[in-house]
Amino acid sequence: MHTYIVAGIRRDPRFSPHHEANDEAIFRLTAEALRARGCTVREYTEVDLWAEAVSADAVFGMARDPRSIRCLQRMEDGGLPVINSGYAIARCGREPMTRLLTEADLPHPRSLILPTADDPVPALASAAIDACWMKRADGHVVGAGDVTFAASREATREVFRRLSDGGIRTAVVNEHLTGDLVKFYGVAGTDFFYAFYPTATHHGKFGLEQVNGPARGIAYDADALRTTCHRAATVLGLRVYGGDCIVSDTDGLVRLIDFNDWPSFAPCREAAAPFIASCIIGSIGLRPGSYAPSGASSQK
Repeated sequence: MHTYIVAGIRRDPRFSPHHEANDEAIFRLTAEALRARGCTVREYTEVDLWAEAVSADAVFGMARDPRSIRCLQRMEDGGLPVINSGYAIARCGREPMTRLLTEADLPHPRSLILPTADDPVPALASAAIDACWMKRADGHVVGAGDVTFAASREATREVFRRLSDGGIRTAVVNEHLTGDLVKFYGVAGTDFFYAFYPTATHHGKFGLEQVNGPARGIAYDADALRTTCHRAATVLGLRVYGGDCIVSDTDGLVRLIDFNDWPSFAPCREAAAPFIASCIIGSIGLRPGSYAPSGASSQK
């Protein structure tokens, strides 16, 4: 039996707003599950990754910095299995994700991608969108101001001005959907899938999950939700994923409103970690020690 060397990349705390401990916990549990299966796990920070000081049979990680994503992509191009793919992480930026989910005809709110220097009201009126969510389009959320709810078209003007003043040139605008907010986690290629109401457990980052109010238990097709999420993960190229959806209060239809690469799995991390470990081990198709990037000079 081979003893595989697996490199684990921690997420920089900047990309774990209000969830630093939760993100660290799923990273630690995944590493423990890999070691329990006989793997040698070497742990790195995102800064370590920039130095390309990684030699392993596979990489798992929660990196989000654009420099880290490019490093992961180079490793993949060299033949190293990476979970999640650096290319998939890049697709989870708000703009590419919105385009891909829409093009794949996945259930999704009506959405616009607009320059923040423009007045958003005419475009919203043309799309028949009133209340909406505005998100920075150039990457992942790192602060409370990166996602904002506006109850009316007129209220969006101030948000666009603030985004523009902050150097954010483009915003993704999603129509606001009424109904129950459901959060989900999954691991592609395994039986693991978990969905729950975050308002019932006070699970969230900036309190935005409270906009829709407490969940009312609107009936929905759980199997259809799982199928939709797996399909979205395939479109984006993700293996370890999570996100949010809204169950419509009019017809029970489930629509995806967010999709993330490697979330915290906070309410189910002990159950999820062994499945994530199996996913990582299953990705290894090279003989142990066959990959070492040029310039690799240190190990942890």
